[in-house]
Amino acid sequence: MLAIAHALDGLSRAEAARLVGLERQALRDAVVRYNAEGLEGLADRPKPGRPPTLSEGEQAVLMATILRGPDLECDGGVEWMLPMLCRWIEGRFNKRLHPASLSRVVRGLDLSRQKTRPRHPQANEAAKAAFAKGGYAAR
Repeated sequence: MLAIAHALDGLSRAEAARLVGLERQALRDAVVRYNAEGLEGLADRPKPGRPPTLSEGEQAVLMATILRGPDLECDGGVEWMLPMLCRWIEGRFNKRLHPASLSRVVRGLDLSRQKTRPRHPQANEAAKAAFAKGGYAAR
C-alpha cells in the first residue's frame, strides 16, 4: 500500500518500489490488482498446492471421533493411536493416510499428540474404586 501511495504522489514506479523494497514488476502487479479489486486485491492469495486429503466435513467427523474415543470391540483399543486412526479413516472414508500425514491433519485440528495413562481393557473399575477408598483388606 505504501508503494502505491508513493506512486500516487507522483514518484516513478521504479522509485516508489525501491523505497519499500519491492521490484518494479511486483509494484506493477500490485497496482493492477489494486485497480481491479481495491484494497482487498492486495491481500495474500491462497498458495497453489495439493488439496487436503480429508475434506472439511471429514475432518469434523475425525475430530468428533477422536474426542469420543475408540470402542474396544469395533476399533481394537482403548486409546487412539495414529495407525489405528489411519485404519479407521480407510474403513470410513476409503482414503489411505500415513501416520505422519495424519499427525499433520490432527495438529491442524488444534489437537495435540498426547499419550493417555495406560489402562488395561479388562480392568475392574469397582475394585479400583474400593482400593482408592481404602476398602481393601489389610493382611
